[in-house]
Amino acid sequence: MSELWHLPLEELHVELGAKMVPFAGYSMPVQYGRGVMKEHLHTRAAAGLFDVSHMGQVILRGPDYATIAAAMETLVPVDVAGLGVNRQRYGYFTNDAGGIEDDLMLANRGDHLFVVINAACKAADIALMQAGLPADVTLEVIEDRALLALQGPQAEDVLAALNGAVRGMRFMDVADLELAGAECWVSRSGYTGEDGFEISVPAAQAEDVARALLADARVEAIGLGARDSLRLEAGLCLYGHDIDATTSPIEAGLGWAIQKVRRTSGAREGGFPGAALILTQQVQGAPRARVGLRPEGRAPMREGVPLFVQAEGGVAVGTVTSGGFGPSVGAPVAMGLVARDHAAVGTQLYGEVRGKRLPVAVVALPFTPANFKR
Repeated sequence: MSELWHLPLEELHVELGAKMVPFAGYSMPVQYGRGVMKEHLHTRAAAGLFDVSHMGQVILRGPDYATIAAAMETLVPVDVAGLGVNRQRYGYFTNDAGGIEDDLMLANRGDHLFVVINAACKAADIALMQAGLPADVTLEVIEDRALLALQGPQAEDVLAALNGAVRGMRFMDVADLELAGAECWVSRSGYTGEDGFEISVPAAQAEDVARALLADARVEAIGLGARDSLRLEAGLCLYGHDIDATTSPIEAGLGWAIQKVRRTSGAREGGFPGAALILTQQVQGAPRARVGLRPEGRAPMREGVPLFVQAEGGVAVGTVTSGGFGPSVGAPVAMGLVARDHAAVGTQLYGEVRGKRLPVAVVALPFTPANFKR
């Protein structure tokens, strides 16, 4: 393996007892001394602090926001032009075959577009944007900022102790706020299903901000392990697992992220890679569907487990894409892609684990209700 990149807060993670592992080319904290289960439950009950500085932070600039938005809409099926100032939106890059190249967050900052992309896809996403954007829209990769996520039902109270302005923020609002002496870009968002905030902070001041948050008794440092179980319970996709370049947004259950103006008969219908297939599927349905799955018993069904209609014989009708134990649910949970004819809630399927087929039921997502501040 080539040399790993290191987070600005790596020394703090080690000080806090983190177990560091390679992830997306970075040395990342997978868990701390309390373990994944307790970290997960603490985030659901109070507030968890995640270091997500491995994510890519990019700024697009141009002569005006309308020009930037029009350029970005050639790459994503999202209504970028209609996004309000200091508002954020979920989206994804698509390819000509109708698949998803990566999912991302877009924020209208008035005179520029702030984009957060996945670490594993960072280089490919930057190349995709550089190749697809016109000459009058420039791309700046932000290398000198860390990214923290404060998540959980007490996140607002914790952050308000540093700057009370956060109480006025709604879900998907974005603001410039001073936190512990640092000028931060703060969004009310995250990837756990809980209320919370993502905080872009100058790397040189990231430790000051992190320590100020961790000084609050309601906050614990949380690693990648609990981040994965939290997003799985929340029914949120992980790129490269539940969605990839062969998965259409409609199959993935992400058609809601294509706003009306970009859909069939919308004012700016299509115009993005794979639009013909994706918009057709949005009207007529897709051959596969992402579903929630509840295995019987206590044994989790992991990614890659094939799914069958019968306890014996027959061909696979789907595959588990993410799976594990849901600490808040108190049972195994999973997501999978299955043939549309077998995707209805209540359908009985069988997952083949080590040559043995075990019952698994199709259930509604999410496994735990979202707790966002609307």
